[in-house]
Amino acid sequence: MARITAGVGSSHVPLLGVAHDQGKERDDYFGPIFAGYDWTREWEKQEKPDVVILVYNDHASAFDMRFIPTFAIGCGERYKPADEGWGPRKVPDVIGHPDLAWHIAQSLILDEFDMTIINEMDVDHGLTVPLSMMFGACEAWPTTVIPLAVNVVTYPPPSGNRCWALGEAIARAVESFPEDLNVQIWGTGGMSHQLQGARAGLINPEWDNRFLDLLEAEDDAVRHIPHIEYLRETGSEGIEMVMWLIMRGALGHKVKTLHRHYHVPCSNTAIGHIVLEPNT
Repeated sequence: MARITAGVGSSHVPLLGVAHDQGKERDDYFGPIFAGYDWTREWEKQEKPDVVILVYNDHASAFDMRFIPTFAIGCGERYKPADEGWGPRKVPDVIGHPDLAWHIAQSLILDEFDMTIINEMDVDHGLTVPLSMMFGACEAWPTTVIPLAVNVVTYPPPSGNRCWALGEAIARAVESFPEDLNVQIWGTGGMSHQLQGARAGLINPEWDNRFLDLLEAEDDAVRHIPHIEYLRETGSEGIEMVMWLIMRGALGHKVKTLHRHYHVPCSNTAIGHIVLEPNT
C-alpha cells in the first residue's frame, strides 16, 4: 500500500525563487538561507519520493475573490507555473498523480471534508519555490505532486485544529491506496511576517521557534493555537503556518526530527524549515 514516509515544513518566500533563478543561492545574503536546505536536498536524493502532497496557499493566481475554496485538491495531470505579474518562473511544469489525487479526494469527502476538486490550474510561488528549495535546478521535477491549496488569504481561514484533522484524514486516505508508493507531505508558508499596515516587517523569532518545538512534540497542543494568537504574535501573514499542521497531523502523534533550520532575515520575513518522519 502507499505510505507517508516523511513530512517537510518550509517557508515559500517568493524572493527565494528569484534568488534561485538568478543564481544567487550562495551570495552573502542568500547563502545562509540556502545552506539550511543542503541537508534536505541530499536526503531527497536518497528518499526518492514517488509523490509529494504539497500543501500551500494560492496568491490570487488560480483563485480570486470570485471563488475562495477553503481546501482544494489538484486532481489534474499537469500544472504550469503561474504568471504572477513578471512572467512565469522558468521551472519545469508540475506533473500530477491523478489516480492517488482522486482517491484522496473521494476518501476525504466520504470522511466529511468538503473538498474543492481542481482539474486545471496554474501554480504560483507557494508551490514552485518549495520544489526549488528541496530539489534545486531540474530539467524535470523528480517527483509527481498533488497540490493541496488552503485559503489563508481571505477571512475566514480554517482553524489549526481542522488542518490537523485534515492531515489525519489524508494519512488514512493514502494508507488505503493499493499501489506501493513512497509519499511525502509538505506544509509550506510562513513563518512570522506582515506585509502591510503599521506592523509591516514584523518578525517574531521566539514564537517561530516555539512553533517548531511544538511540531516536534508528542502531543497535539499546537493544533489548538487560536487564530488571534497567530495574528497577534506572527503578523497578518503568519496564519500561513496552519498549513504546516496538515503535514504534522498526517504523521501521527510521535515524530522524529531529521533536520531543522531557521534564519532571519529573508526579504521581510523569517525562514523556517523542518523535516520529520513518523516515529512508529
